[in-house]
Amino acid sequence: MFDRLSDRLQGIFKKLRGHGKLTEAQIATALREIRLALLEADVHYGAVKDLLERVRERALGREVLQSLTPGQQVVKIVFDELTLLLGGQGSELKWAGRPPSVVLLVGLQGSGKTTTAAKLARLLKGQGRTPLLVAADRRRPAAVAQLQVLGATIGVEVFADAGPSAPEICQRAIRHARSSGLDPVLVDTGGRLHIDGELMTELTMVAETAHPAEILLVLDAMTGQDALNVATAFHNAAALTGFILTKLDGDARGGAALSVRAVTGRPIKFIGVGEKLEALEPFHPERMASRILGMGDVLSLVERAEAAVDRERAATLMQKIERETYSLEDFREQLAQVRRMGSPEELFGMFPGFPAGGPAPHLDATALTRMEAILNSMTREERGKPALLTGSRRQRIAKGSGTTVADVNQLLRQFQQTQRLMRQVLQAGKRGKWKGVLPLG
Repeated sequence: MFDRLSDRLQGIFKKLRGHGKLTEAQIATALREIRLALLEADVHYGAVKDLLERVRERALGREVLQSLTPGQQVVKIVFDELTLLLGGQGSELKWAGRPPSVVLLVGLQGSGKTTTAAKLARLLKGQGRTPLLVAADRRRPAAVAQLQVLGATIGVEVFADAGPSAPEICQRAIRHARSSGLDPVLVDTGGRLHIDGELMTELTMVAETAHPAEILLVLDAMTGQDALNVATAFHNAAALTGFILTKLDGDARGGAALSVRAVTGRPIKFIGVGEKLEALEPFHPERMASRILGMGDVLSLVERAEAAVDRERAATLMQKIERETYSLEDFREQLAQVRRMGSPEELFGMFPGFPAGGPAPHLDATALTRMEAILNSMTREERGKPALLTGSRRQRIAKGSGTTVADVNQLLRQFQQTQRLMRQVLQAGKRGKWKGVLPLG
């Protein structure tokens, strides 16, 4: 989403780094360009003004003008102030002193509220909790059925009992959760295409009945400047405790959504980075600022890798490499793990120097799909014993996967290179060079 802003800022910083010494005029010019870049990205003008005033005060001080690396110092200052704009530090969910903790998810219709409720339930379930989803949206047709389908997909119970009103449904759901030992209670409240008095009145009644630990506004990051109006209206009516930004994987400018912290004083707690149910992440201001400035986000990349990799399978894989029984079946499993981590463009955006969300240089986005098609066109026996792949079999596999024999041969070469590389890694680990890194059992 922020690739355009990221490109603009990186271009500005590149010019600054080209000077061994910076003058006040050069800094003023850079600040004007940063201001335009942020405004074009839909960042709120008040937030931009405050940010640049703080940057200007620090940039014209001794730490920059007398620095041996003034360009780098300006980048650091912008990073610090952008992180502050986004909230300073991550904000975790609050929990009630007496369970269950109630989390109200509120928002306009079409913001992705119901899907986000399921994503949050899945995330919390992975942390060892036993959430209960509550279908309190009785206005939108099929909202209850949608939540039930999503709940079944992630293995989370959905409370969908009919009630005379949303507050009554919440009361019943909380009693059920308490008696069943379920915690937290995630309430999918009703939404409208436009904010109206009836919606806000119902929301107020639900909040008074449920005594929520959190009231989170699910906000579509592609809404534009109207996102700030929506955030302000909900905050004034329901005393929001935080935000969940959805569709951050889209191609909108997105700056307005990132201004909500500065405008309302409430933190962004989670971000939606895709359509899949696992595509919800805790929001870390410093990591987002780092990605926007082209400095990468290696910590998030590591966390994704840890979530995608099964440690028991990893240990088994190391044993197979040691015994030289690593096969194309194992290779296929590894490709599936890479798939679960996200798109190639998204992953490369987490490396320093690559644009956030932009295309990765020299990266064929269809390569993984092509490799999986070739592997799926092989029989289980062929994947287990690559030596069986004669010329005629390779022709059959190419035809079955819609590729060429050259593509099949290339995959086999990549497989052999992977075998050699993993053996080298294993041997280095045994020598103690990377002790504690590999799951050697």
